[in-house]
Amino acid sequence: MTRFLVVLDVDSTLIEQEAIELLADEAGSGPAVAAITDRAMAGELDFAASLAERVATLAGLDDGCCARVGARITLTAGARELVEAVHAAGGAVGVVSGGFHELLDPIAAELGLDHHRANRLEVVEGRFTGRTLGPVIDAEAKAIALREWAAERGVPLARTVAIGDGANDLRMLEAAGLSVAFAAKPIVRERADVSLVRRDLRDVLPLLGLRG
Repeated sequence: MTRFLVVLDVDSTLIEQEAIELLADEAGSGPAVAAITDRAMAGELDFAASLAERVATLAGLDDGCCARVGARITLTAGARELVEAVHAAGGAVGVVSGGFHELLDPIAAELGLDHHRANRLEVVEGRFTGRTLGPVIDAEAKAIALREWAAERGVPLARTVAIGDGANDLRMLEAAGLSVAFAAKPIVRERADVSLVRRDLRDVLPLLGLRG
């Protein structure tokens, strides 16, 4: 039986970077994409539209760049400790990302995550087309993921925790029993139950009644 569920955002929460910006660096569109990301995370732009605009800049990039980009990704301090502590206490950990499976899958495997969901980049003949495949993982999709995973494990929503930093995390945070703004944008800090300033996920542990 799963005692509780913790669901995290990925970019700038589970990891230090924004995955789309790392890919954009490979495509030579880094600064422009970073500016769009900042506005989307602050709630100034529609997420799905901003994602499409940013992904379009990746058209023609070889998919082999994911290995190079993956090597540049660093876990946020305390990420491993948080996952290990939740598992030791009988909980489950999921992550849901507006980023991409191509970069998230190795991280999920490394950390032993129970659930993970992200966008997927379309590839034709080894190159990105500048489009994504399937439904976009936007704010509503993040909330849906949290509810689905809780239902699968028989965890009441009152025993779910959501952790995020950007505007596209707000619906997920609203759906959870406890919402945590992690080094977050002002709009997220205003609406979350708890706001953590330090970029160390071990600070979540006391909120869960665990060591920290």
